[in-house]
Amino acid sequence: MAISWPVLGILLQAFIVQVKLCEIPEGNTRLIRSLNLNLLRATLDVSQDANPSIYVGLRLSEDHNLKKEDEYLQRLKTSMEALSSSGLYIKEGEPRTGLLALHVLAQKASCEDTDTLVRNRLITHLKYHLHQEKENIALYGKPLSSYYQYSLGILAMCVSNKMVDRHVIHKLIAAEERSQLGHGESISIDTEAMAGLALLCVKRRINYPRELIGEIKQEVKNIKGKILASQSPEGLLGNIYSTPLAVQFLIEFGGKKDKKSCSKAISALLEAMKQGKFSNPMMMSQLMPVLHSKSYTDVANVQCEEIKNNPLLITTLHEVTIGEELIKVRLVVEGQKFNKIIEVPSDSSLLDILKSAQRQNSDFTFQTKDSLHGPFLTTINKVAGYWQLLKDPDIYLLEGIADYRPENDETIILRPGTL
Repeated sequence: MAISWPVLGILLQAFIVQVKLCEIPEGNTRLIRSLNLNLLRATLDVSQDANPSIYVGLRLSEDHNLKKEDEYLQRLKTSMEALSSSGLYIKEGEPRTGLLALHVLAQKASCEDTDTLVRNRLITHLKYHLHQEKENIALYGKPLSSYYQYSLGILAMCVSNKMVDRHVIHKLIAAEERSQLGHGESISIDTEAMAGLALLCVKRRINYPRELIGEIKQEVKNIKGKILASQSPEGLLGNIYSTPLAVQFLIEFGGKKDKKSCSKAISALLEAMKQGKFSNPMMMSQLMPVLHSKSYTDVANVQCEEIKNNPLLITTLHEVTIGEELIKVRLVVEGQKFNKIIEVPSDSSLLDILKSAQRQNSDFTFQTKDSLHGPFLTTINKVAGYWQLLKDPDIYLLEGIADYRPENDETIILRPGTL
């Protein structure tokens, strides 16, 4: 018996609902909107360079303040133009693959004319950087930057509907086969997730050889296995800050049998949000798509005509709460004779504490360097190097200096390390 089109449509709709992964439980609208507001507030900080990841996160939300998004896009354009007009030569130690990729994604998500000179130059630069990364892998067994940036570059090209050199793709496949995406013997879940997103995007494009697609399918399954094996009893995939990208991958993979694992991860993320764990704009921007059941691959599907203002994101944008209670934090610099108690407001970040320590003590100075993930510590009392952040007794911090907020009577240890 033939099935009518209306009936077929209903059956297909039911199937889609049945296999939908990583749904956000009802009752979390205010929590999600709070994160959206905090990400919007990050666009108001003119002291920091505009971050394309923030813009991409906002565009993949279903709630918008279009005026603020457009103002931020105008700031991004300055960086885009500077990047696109610079020479192709890569300065030693300064690959920009990840930054270029994020700008390409931001431009794609902007709903502006995509066939512009600036965009075409960005694509040209990204192609060149990926080629140089691939050559470095061939010569030295690793990319100039990292496999995370390399994967992000492939994803940005794919989402922009640009062909990626097969040799570039194959280098990523080979690295996954050899378990080279982590650090030594440890697995980097956020890198695995980004590689998985890139390969899933490529797999769905035509014009690639069947043999290559077959290899991609196998490595995507391997990536999924590693991500699911990393899940903690609480539901985290890797750690709290790798979980958003890992969930993006699971959303895009779409395996029906992974729904339980994805639901546990979503619950863990919502609980972390309630505890204020997501304050870094970069991390918030990676979480935002997840809260709307999306991934970075959805940049290719932004429906510009459907984007509307949410009045609540306009009227409440400038409401900021500041804590007034004071706490005491002990700051210890290993290898030096600095061991002092610093008194600061209760909501202070570690960066705030370092600033207070510098103001209060003539024998303490520090320097930082900006990155898309926020400032990181480079120098203490004129000693430059890689400084590790710990809390007593010997617990390494996952957050950066601008994100970690110590509790009262906590001891923070700054330890010189090696790269």
